[in-house]
Amino acid sequence: MLDRLLGRASLKERIAELEAETESLRAQLDAENERRREAVAARNEAEETINRLEDRIAELKDRAERAEGDEGPHVDYRASEALRGPRLADVLDRLAGIETDPEGALTAMVTDEHAVPEPVSDALGERAPLVERAAPCLVCVDDASLVAATFAPPLAPDAFCEWGESFRLDRSWFEPTGTYALALVRADLFAVGIYDATGDGVERVHVEGFESDVKSTHSKGGFSQSRFERRRESQIDEHLDDARATLDALDGEYGYDACYVTGQTTLFGEFDADASAPSDASGEPLDALATAASDFWTVPYRSL
Repeated sequence: MLDRLLGRASLKERIAELEAETESLRAQLDAENERRREAVAARNEAEETINRLEDRIAELKDRAERAEGDEGPHVDYRASEALRGPRLADVLDRLAGIETDPEGALTAMVTDEHAVPEPVSDALGERAPLVERAAPCLVCVDDASLVAATFAPPLAPDAFCEWGESFRLDRSWFEPTGTYALALVRADLFAVGIYDATGDGVERVHVEGFESDVKSTHSKGGFSQSRFERRRESQIDEHLDDARATLDALDGEYGYDACYVTGQTTLFGEFDADASAPSDASGEPLDALATAASDFWTVPYRSL
């Protein structure tokens, strides 16, 4: 009765209405944020798929041009495999066990497809173009043609070309050593792990990650395209600042020996990394990091 007399009843009713409206708007906002995150993830995945398809198209066009030209008989890899873990160690052990006469084993790190060393071309003959397609790669060939293979080590050395009585294989080119950070970086996602490879095997001693709300589509409202792009670039810059700050903090805490970056290639220049490699790993940050780390230490092998 008193509430009605003092007009408080209508105020309380209005407060209840506004609280309900607030909850409804909050739910809409949460749904919109979730939709944006899904849209960003879908866009990134689509970009990676496009890149892979474009690379595949370029490779097929190259094959077609060679088939139509006068470049001699068509050649292709005899076998190919993605090596990791015990399988990688086994293959490297086999190569390391091969001994020949002096100047019987040729090892070359080919960093540029347009600069295949002459000794490699001479040793492989008509199969030399396969090295161009595999570059950058490490080439191992013996003078009896029993071994002819390429590898793409994650931590590739500088270019070299040399004959010897055995193949030049440094395991640190292929397998992790010491304490290192490995980060997955995308425009809207960052994850990093600290790994210890000083003992037997590799142990992940720390991991963390986060996602950022980065605009992925331009609304048809009042935002101009240029304003939208500036806003999106600003959000990505903030995201990258947070990622670099995280790496700096972890370096101070763990003092890692090296930092490796995977993910979106257009962002690699934003980080002071010892090595980098593309990865289309997606999903929740920590799950995506596990996939990216496995991809990073996987070594493509091709038999020539």
